[in-house]
Amino acid sequence: MNTRLAACRPAFRLGAALVGLCLLAAPASAQDATSAASGKRQWHHGLSLLGQPKYPADFKRFDYVNPDAPKAGLLRLSADGTFDSLNDIITRGTPAGGLQLIYDTLMTPSSDEVATEYGLLAEGVSYPADFSSVTYRLRPEAKWHDGQPITADDVVWSFEQLTKNNPRQAYYYSHVKSAAATGEREVTFTFDQAGNRELPQIVGQLRVMPKHWWTGTDASGKPRDISQTTLEAPLGSGPYKVKQVVPGRTISFERVPDYWGRDLPVSIGTNNFAEQRYEYFRDSTVELEAFKGDQYDFRVETSAKDWATAYDFPAVKQGKVILEEFPNRASGAMQAFIPNLRRDKFQDQRVRRALNLALDFDGMNRTLFFGQYKRTSSYFQNTELASSGLPQGRELEILESVKDKIPASVFTTPYTNPETWSEGLRRGNLREAANLLRQAGYEIKGGKLVNAKGEPFTIEFLLSNPAFERIVLFYKPSLERLGITVTVRQVDTSQYINRLRARDYDMIVAGWAQSLSPGNEQRDFWGSNAADREGSSNYAGIKDPGVDALIEKVIYARDRDELIAATHALDRVLLAHDYVVPSWNYPNTRTARWNRFGRPEKLPEYSFGFPDIWWWDAAKAAQTGGTQ
Repeated sequence: MNTRLAACRPAFRLGAALVGLCLLAAPASAQDATSAASGKRQWHHGLSLLGQPKYPADFKRFDYVNPDAPKAGLLRLSADGTFDSLNDIITRGTPAGGLQLIYDTLMTPSSDEVATEYGLLAEGVSYPADFSSVTYRLRPEAKWHDGQPITADDVVWSFEQLTKNNPRQAYYYSHVKSAAATGEREVTFTFDQAGNRELPQIVGQLRVMPKHWWTGTDASGKPRDISQTTLEAPLGSGPYKVKQVVPGRTISFERVPDYWGRDLPVSIGTNNFAEQRYEYFRDSTVELEAFKGDQYDFRVETSAKDWATAYDFPAVKQGKVILEEFPNRASGAMQAFIPNLRRDKFQDQRVRRALNLALDFDGMNRTLFFGQYKRTSSYFQNTELASSGLPQGRELEILESVKDKIPASVFTTPYTNPETWSEGLRRGNLREAANLLRQAGYEIKGGKLVNAKGEPFTIEFLLSNPAFERIVLFYKPSLERLGITVTVRQVDTSQYINRLRARDYDMIVAGWAQSLSPGNEQRDFWGSNAADREGSSNYAGIKDPGVDALIEKVIYARDRDELIAATHALDRVLLAHDYVVPSWNYPNTRTARWNRFGRPEKLPEYSFGFPDIWWWDAAKAAQTGGTQ
């Protein structure tokens, strides 16, 4: 389940991969069943897939926060490209970063548990034993920034507007048959199916917006329209509100001192900065130089080359800039060169395998990445969800149940990427690739690879990040040796997003992030219904009945063991189809920061918590020239 579907930009730069987190609802307990039978509703303060939540109903705060963290200081973050809207629920326009700061959701996750969330706007959640519906009860003290109470009507209206105006949200919540106020502070969502244990918590991720504000008029008396872009600062209920906007360049958010939820257990020790500001830069090169020039405070470094070579500047040597890697324990990912299967030339699996054989990963890693990366070999890389070897036990049973829909090779041949550590291997790979292309109906004429109609085989790589250009250019000569004509098209962020939505590309460099609890978001990543839907994350255009069947096995897994087995099976089948050319992975998150911040002594298990649980350290800031 993607907890960030309502936000188009991450809190800070995370590179080309599109990030998602997945959380599942807890299994029904015997107590739930008894309550349902007696007609008495059972309320929960939290939901967890893996048994009971760690924190009891009367918990005071999360273990990993500093409850005495100072509430002060300016945090400057960066974003690339530009923005032209403060309405990020619609697909039109390019929304500003950080807008998630002004809104609250029904539930919020903890960072030291897997697949566990606790009430934020909601003080309680209830669902029947068959998961056919869920009811959320709002906190009576929840208020908008203008002082008006947050109502059940706001929740229902928000759901209706999100699903009406955003195709991705409509798909994400497609199994919600109805949403209705069923009490003064209660909202019930009824599902079109039973047994889908993730649905209650998916609804808990709903962003709630103020109906009275969006259906009102602006300062000039003009009616607002949530279906249109706007640069008017929206009303919210969250810990921050919009402070200042310089269209296309800067947006800042100030902490709300009387935020209604500041004393909730889930809020203690969080949202510590007095102000958070996003500075926009035209490309990643300028962005890096701006960091060196102290124009913003924190960056995630996604370039191995820059990590190895670009941080040898005086502020690092003086200790004013801290370089630190944090282990990524919460998710895996598939980063890849992704061909668009909606185009006929990529429909043949032999063609796609040939593209993989042409990639000299070892040479690329040595030459461009300073040997820092490993080749990705799973859609759930670096997690227990990654398949390996041959299927056994429960996974084998699952695969046998869909045997007529999946490649026979999954039972006999483990997936491997081509080896390229020697010249002999690289030559052999190209010979094999050329043979596969011939089998697929292509031949060389005049030095160009053409099909039976004489049409040349061309690939345009669509990029928005200049850092990927040198990577594609390294890949290009091997493809050209096969007779493929390769071009690289670099566009700005807005154009890239528009072409992605329109599926107007041959190949992109992107990826999918996975949590430790995959679920309904898998339909959005690989499901047939998502392939032609605007705004989906099925970038490759995968339409396969076997994949669809295994997605459902993942979603309807009855326990953790079955979830792992079903995910192994899905991973194995996705790999067997050669839908993408896997690229590289790195187990840590590389960060650089100006040394102005404090953090808890022990960070949570599944996140390094920046900026949510960090704080401004005045003493450190004085040593680096930082100001509040």
